[in-house]
Amino acid sequence: MDTSSLMEQILSKDNLNTAYLQVVRNKGAEGVDGMKYTELGEYLSKNGEIIKEQLRTRKYKPQPVRRVEIPKPDGGIRKLGVPTVTDRFVQQAVGQVLTPIFEEQFHDRSYGFRPNRCAQQAVLTALEMMNDGYNWIVDIDLEKFFDTVNHDKLMTIVGRTIKDGDVISIVRKFLVSGVMIDDEYEDSIIGTPQGGNISPLLSNIMLNELDKEMEARGLDFVRYADDCIIMVGSELAANRVMKSISKFIEEKLGLKVNVSKSKVDKPKGIKYLGFGFYYDSFAKQYKAKPHAKSVEKFKARMKELTCRSWGVDNAYKIQKLNQLTRGWINYFKIGSMKGLCKKLDSNMRYRLRMCIWKHWKTPQNRAKNLMKLGIPRWASYRTAYNGACIARVCSMTDIQRAISPNRLKDFGLVSMIDYYTERCATC
Repeated sequence: MDTSSLMEQILSKDNLNTAYLQVVRNKGAEGVDGMKYTELGEYLSKNGEIIKEQLRTRKYKPQPVRRVEIPKPDGGIRKLGVPTVTDRFVQQAVGQVLTPIFEEQFHDRSYGFRPNRCAQQAVLTALEMMNDGYNWIVDIDLEKFFDTVNHDKLMTIVGRTIKDGDVISIVRKFLVSGVMIDDEYEDSIIGTPQGGNISPLLSNIMLNELDKEMEARGLDFVRYADDCIIMVGSELAANRVMKSISKFIEEKLGLKVNVSKSKVDKPKGIKYLGFGFYYDSFAKQYKAKPHAKSVEKFKARMKELTCRSWGVDNAYKIQKLNQLTRGWINYFKIGSMKGLCKKLDSNMRYRLRMCIWKHWKTPQNRAKNLMKLGIPRWASYRTAYNGACIARVCSMTDIQRAISPNRLKDFGLVSMIDYYTERCATC
């Protein structure tokens, strides 16, 4: 394919319109200039032709990205870079033209940030290989990948395919546009901002070199962005592969392997994309399930949403719980978790009963509501004036009968096991 005149494709009306619609659809926060995504249309109507001419003449200058730090569950910090909405629009337009070109080169075992591919496909592919007899896993963790990409190495790789100097110029400008941290400018000597529209494509372009190397060595692997696992048949081979591939990553790609998080282990000892793996002795094959850390994260969020001191009504709590349930199950539905869903359902209902019990406030009101829900008068007063702590009262039979699973369902609560069963049926 001729890639020497791509800028006109990037600046075509259809491509720019598509880019605009995608940026607005993505919404997102303001960059350093404070412009909201809702203001982009008016801005482009006034300045669109100027931007196009600047891109043609290599005079377009991206603004620095705004640094945002997001706490990680493990205690670390994830650094995000928020470009201005105008820069996101230009990046999107460039990415839409470059993506089909590089898609032809990308490996079939790469699943991250690619059209019509997802994390669940990567997990299912990993399961297939595990069940083909690969009993040892090389789990390679790249340390701060987006912050350590070498610009020269990346642009050399891009330049092998893209021959349009105008496009090469704007891509490099986005890499070196700098970062604003608390109103202070900082050069971006290395790295590609995690948060830019074009960053996922650039990361795949860089890591495709790793894919090609692993394929050349005849290794079976699965990669989702910078999460890569390699399947081998023995512990000896796994240790050898860990050493040689780590050396390639650091010496040839200029990236850094996180030694403390990278490891060689059996399938049941690894966590991949939030999933854990176990051997089903009855089916005689490996299966996936939500990893214990993923379950703990879900429980922690559920606890936040059912906090008795949270000053919102219970209908709103249920609305947020339903969003959590649907999102979590839609992601983990390929895993085995019927028993887990039943346990989580029970815990969620128990915590909601405590919220409702507290909301009823006084013993008199509690007794009145229990009677409305079919509990005998004597039992209602006995429970309402019990005097025990909320946690203990809400484990009693009368409360469970009054605020039953069916009543909570009628109130709008989505059952995890029902939703899981429903989603599995559509898989």
